[in-house]
Amino acid sequence: MSTLQTLDRGLNALEIIARTAGGMSIAELAERLQVHRAIAYRIVATLEAHALVARGADGQVHLGSGLMVLASHFEPQLRAVARPLLTTLARETRATAFLSAAQGDECVALMVAEPDEGVLRVGYRVGSRHPLIRGAAGIAILTARPESPDEPDEVKQARRDGYSITRGQLQRGAVGVASPITTVERRPGGFEGCVGVVALDDLDTAAAAAAVRDCAGRIAALMG
Repeated sequence: MSTLQTLDRGLNALEIIARTAGGMSIAELAERLQVHRAIAYRIVATLEAHALVARGADGQVHLGSGLMVLASHFEPQLRAVARPLLTTLARETRATAFLSAAQGDECVALMVAEPDEGVLRVGYRVGSRHPLIRGAAGIAILTARPESPDEPDEVKQARRDGYSITRGQLQRGAVGVASPITTVERRPGGFEGCVGVVALDDLDTAAAAAAVRDCAGRIAALMG
């Protein structure tokens, strides 16, 4: 499928601006996009008209409030897609299933589904957060990022396996299994999430890993 060059440049501009915390000048943006400054100016003006970017008094370009409006519509769509799959995952594995996402340097649980059976459950709740470098969910998210020479061995292993397994890192006696949600083309600044399950020591990790990878793949496909 062919792409529309102007739209592609506009989206690339948003990604570049998003990765520049302090904002950037139109001249800097033009250099990063490898276009004439006049073209960069028109791109910014168009994005600004839709409140996707904003220019401060110093001329620096920042992300605009319009992106918050768009983002507010993303989570309900994600919930609609993921809820039935997460419920099935919890039932199949007899474990607490979750969908988590990266927020800064932390991993945050966005959705949780409990198994129907009255088994002992691990206390994992919506809003639970922990460092990305701890717990199966955070490690799974890190595996979808570009490789880093100083990344922990458990991230490297999880990347090779396609899933992460941790024991007792967040709660004593708990076993977590998680797999990243990766779309066909993952762009910088996009959604960084994972699907996983957490239970006590009797979790069948091999079966859980297969179920978690399948669920993550289904959600990724539905998200496009």
